[in-house]
Amino acid sequence: MSMEHRSIPCISVAAMRESDRRTIEGGVPGVTLMYRAALGVYHSIRWAGRIVIAVGSGNNGGDGYALACILREHGHACRIVTLSDSRSPDGAHFAARAAALGTPISPYAPGAFRDCDILVDCLLGTGFLGRVRESYAAAIREINACGAFVLSVDINSGMNGDTGAAETAVRSDLTVTIGFVKTGLAAPCAGQYIGRLVCADIGIRLCGEAQRICPDGAAEPEEDVLPCPPWLDPAPIDVSGEAYETTMRL
Repeated sequence: MSMEHRSIPCISVAAMRESDRRTIEGGVPGVTLMYRAALGVYHSIRWAGRIVIAVGSGNNGGDGYALACILREHGHACRIVTLSDSRSPDGAHFAARAAALGTPISPYAPGAFRDCDILVDCLLGTGFLGRVRESYAAAIREINACGAFVLSVDINSGMNGDTGAAETAVRSDLTVTIGFVKTGLAAPCAGQYIGRLVCADIGIRLCGEAQRICPDGAAEPEEDVLPCPPWLDPAPIDVSGEAYETTMRL
């Protein structure tokens, strides 16, 4: 098999944003992509015990609300802890759906993550830059100390998506990145925050150039190909063909 078929795209945050935009313009609704992202996360582990989903603003928080809907529809109780009242339009759709399904939703307060077995991190997405605000930093510190299995969605909150650098970031047992691996997740410094990394293929069409990651056992890396970081599982979770019918689920 050629390297072209065995290598994995690794892209910048800007390229991810543009690919996402063009996919939506090409006819795939954003709400469908958000549902697929959450479904990919759902298929990443075996769910059991006390589940808490920590959500922030924007689409990363929206992924958490969508995941709560899927969990509830599959008979798994969960609760949502919010760090922001701001939601993207697609996130607001799933937040309303989660509330309608009876999911407990409460604002963050110290101790919010004390009693959980699985903690899902949907606080800050790949667009995060700079220093984490103290309200989020306090939540991140509590997540890192809670003793639960920690699953970060798309990226570990507080990490730079292009470089992997972080001053304060969630330390995950598993990170499920959405669409494509971002360059920061493959950077050497990211390994101190990520136990295992897997990508959920949600059907986003790649636009622009990408570096390539050379999985273990493939040919020797070339100049424009990155070695596979030991925390990356090269087998993706493929939910790219899943449909979401809004009118059927409201």
